[in-house]
Amino acid sequence: MTLYSNPRSAYSHRVRLVLAEKNITVDIVDADPQDLPGDVMDLNPYGTLPVLVDRELVLYESRIIMEYLDERFPHPPLLPVDPVSRASARLYLFRVDHDWYRLMSLILASGKEVQGARKQLRDSLVRSAGVFGGKPFFMSDEFSLVDCSIAPLLWRLPSLGVELPTQAKAIQAYAERMFRRDSFVRSLTEPERELRG
Repeated sequence: MTLYSNPRSAYSHRVRLVLAEKNITVDIVDADPQDLPGDVMDLNPYGTLPVLVDRELVLYESRIIMEYLDERFPHPPLLPVDPVSRASARLYLFRVDHDWYRLMSLILASGKEVQGARKQLRDSLVRSAGVFGGKPFFMSDEFSLVDCSIAPLLWRLPSLGVELPTQAKAIQAYAERMFRRDSFVRSLTEPERELRG
């Protein structure tokens, strides 16, 4: 199994976090999205990262890769087993992507929308602060794929120029719990470690 990964991208980071949480042995090939290896261009018609190759199977969308890894390596499970809870977790994953990752992408694009995107991301997180304090993990008693998506984003907030106010203490406490997890520490690349000096 091989993962082509952007060592600076939250999308690749969340896949690496799933791999670390499940202790999956995989060859990780760091790739520059501006100068992709020919292999990636041949495997992925969109020319994006991450790309997972597992024998004849090629996957190239981070959420699909995360769910595949959870099903292929079922221990520990990172999605609930019952259909209702599983559907809720998938909805949270969609919302994290739509509400937060989309804004992160706008900030990283460095266009005219950067300041507005920073404010929207900050405000959206602050509005959600209450749900971070109710349980040890995001809306759950168990670490899940949702946490694997949220933690890499929270790690990047300082480098995105997003500072959370004091009323977001629950998010800060949640983030610190995630950042202390052994799997999170192992999932970090050197460029990601440098984001927080």
